[in-house]
Amino acid sequence: MPRFTNTAPHQFCAMPNPNVVRRALRNVMRRGRLRRLLARAIGVAIALTVASTALTTAQTVPDDSAYRASISPGEWASASFPVEDFQAYTSPFGYRNIGYGSEFHSGLDLAAPEGSYIRNWWAGTVVEAIDDGRCGTGLVIKSGNWEHIYCHMQGYVETIDGVRTLVDRNGGILIREGEELPTAARIGRVGMTGRTTGPHLHWGMVYNDEWVDPATVIRAMAN
Repeated sequence: MPRFTNTAPHQFCAMPNPNVVRRALRNVMRRGRLRRLLARAIGVAIALTVASTALTTAQTVPDDSAYRASISPGEWASASFPVEDFQAYTSPFGYRNIGYGSEFHSGLDLAAPEGSYIRNWWAGTVVEAIDDGRCGTGLVIKSGNWEHIYCHMQGYVETIDGVRTLVDRNGGILIREGEELPTAARIGRVGMTGRTTGPHLHWGMVYNDEWVDPATVIRAMAN
């Protein structure tokens, strides 16, 4: 997983002559620019503080020993990779630049051709069929202390016989909340519902109510 680093060297400069500084400040005040310069300096200081906080948070790597221990080494290999016809990882877990600042990206984006089937990572129970403007059409599946989240799927959610159900008729998918699903079951298809610029699966992982980087889970499966 990419790490946020700061490799710029520290730069030092000689202290200016105090008399020169005093004369410069008097000139600035006479021109009425002091307030503008102070406001700009305060703005820069606030921006640097926010960036530093985000950077520190992004560099924090959670201890993965607890969730690794929840599954024996041999069992990790039996989990299913979540998407067929996988092409590339397009956006990693963690903080990312979104043009006007940064936001926390709670999963891993896996690009695949639109219509590619999505498979259930681990046997579990469907606890939520999602239908919102951000995730789009999706599912949350609970497997013990784990929850795995799938977003931007094709189809829609409707209530059938009082139960929220993910429906993708063209893909032959009908998944109901409360349904038990085996590992590697086809649970949907890659789409472009919700907030997305291209077909991909957003795959999120939660262990004991804490977000987990899905890339570490994939590495555990491979080892």
